[in-house]
Amino acid sequence: MRQILTVLTLIIALAAPGFAVQPDEVLDDPVLEQRARDLSRNIRCPVCQGENIDESNAPVSRDLRLYVRERLVEGDSDAEVVDAVTDRFGEYVLFEPRRQGVNLLLYWAGPVMAIIALLIGWQFLRSRGRAPEPRSETLSDTEKARLDEIMRR
Repeated sequence: MRQILTVLTLIIALAAPGFAVQPDEVLDDPVLEQRARDLSRNIRCPVCQGENIDESNAPVSRDLRLYVRERLVEGDSDAEVVDAVTDRFGEYVLFEPRRQGVNLLLYWAGPVMAIIALLIGWQFLRSRGRAPEPRSETLSDTEKARLDEIMRR
């Protein structure tokens, strides 16, 4: 029984992306349909935010799926379709923003901060490993006598 449930869960999980795309949206040309699916996986649903338009059941995702397919049927390239979608909704809808302009700041911020953190950590560990320098002061005769007295007790 447990194996049957595992298999059913696996089948449902693998078929989940197919639930959102309705049969009336599927293109007759399998090459165009595959291109539409590939593009849809990289476009974020403006409502759901965590799902791509291929998996989302939101009405705006359906409209976007239809728009992507419409542009592909008209003969647009993948880049032209992505440009058209980002012109309408902004780069927020792309799961992987373009590597240009201000977005370069996003791509480089993580590695730069990691390098800075490593340098700070290395410097901290390096300075922490040094023993403090001994004091060069010597005890006066009175202090030595007092110390000897304390040690005898």
